[in-house]
Amino acid sequence: MKTNSLFRSIALLAAIALAVPVFAKPFTKTINIAQAAKVGKADLQAGEYRLSIDGNKVTVQKGKQLMAESEGRWEDRQTKPTYDSVLLGEGGRLLEVRFAGQNRVFVLNE
Repeated sequence: MKTNSLFRSIALLAAIALAVPVFAKPFTKTINIAQAAKVGKADLQAGEYRLSIDGNKVTVQKGKQLMAESEGRWEDRQTKPTYDSVLLGEGGRLLEVRFAGQNRVFVLNE
C-alpha cells in the first residue's frame, strides 16, 4: 500500500515539474543599441528597444511596434557582465545579448 502511494506521489511531482515551464513568463529587458543593427531581416536604428525572450524565440519591440523576431539559444559564460550590452558582428548583425549580473547570454542563430 505504501509503495503504491509513493509511486503516485512521484508521478504527481513529475507531472508538476513538466508543467511549470509552460507557465513561465518570457524574459523581458529594455536595452539600448548605440548604432544601427540588424536582427533577422529587420534593420534597427540606434535607440531603446524592448527584448522579450520566450524559450528560444526573441522579439524586439520599439514602443508597441514589433520590429523583429529571431531564434536563438541561452549559453553560459564564465564571467558576469556589470551592465547590459549587445555584441554586434559583421555588418551590424546582432550576435548576442548580455545581461548585467547574469552568467548566461542569449546568442542569436544568425
